[in-house]
Amino acid sequence: MIEFFVGLAILCGYFITCATVALVFRKLTNIPNEIFRKILHFILLGSSFVFVFAYDTWWISALTCLLIIVIAYPILYFFERFKTYSDTMSERKKGELRSSLIIVFIMFAIIISICFGYFNDKVLSLVAILAWGIGDAFAALVGTKHGKHKIYKKKSLEGTVAMFLSSITIVLLVLMIHSIIPWYGILFTSFVVSMIVSIVELYTPNGLDTFTCPLAALCVMIPLLYLFGGLA
Repeated sequence: MIEFFVGLAILCGYFITCATVALVFRKLTNIPNEIFRKILHFILLGSSFVFVFAYDTWWISALTCLLIIVIAYPILYFFERFKTYSDTMSERKKGELRSSLIIVFIMFAIIISICFGYFNDKVLSLVAILAWGIGDAFAALVGTKHGKHKIYKKKSLEGTVAMFLSSITIVLLVLMIHSIIPWYGILFTSFVVSMIVSIVELYTPNGLDTFTCPLAALCVMIPLLYLFGGLA
């Protein structure tokens, strides 16, 4: 029980600190809406480190993911009645942040249950989440500004390449720091995972890549890690 309250306190401190800094920064600068949206994206993404490393029991971590939804949902719903809220949060439509929060933390709970719970591997959780999260952010930023060659609906070649490069970079870094597999296994796994995640993101509609990309990363990464001796 102490683990639960300590982890929850760390999470609340993390979100309050990051949100305060982001809002102050937005107030003092003329930051573009899309950039601010990605700052919020990275704040959500960064909380995965807390869920993974602040807990020693997987189900407490997964349960906390769901509890955050219960706590935050009514708070965001209340503030949505004020126009300044949507303007400040750069929402494209009413309730966007609230909906995104639900999807992200349910995804966190699923990934943690599989990786941290079943495989007892915290780092596997981070690789799956970051391969999607970092890549998706750079895909949106690059695609929005420089996406001239459309390859599927509104998604561009430039955005997809940005996702692949950013995903392979973060997967390489995490695996090099924490994995016990040989270097060639790290290179091959990073390449395949990033390629699959980029393709899945390209063809996934309506923001559902929050689910499809991390799960696709796991489906590819788990057998490859078994192949190279990284999972028992």
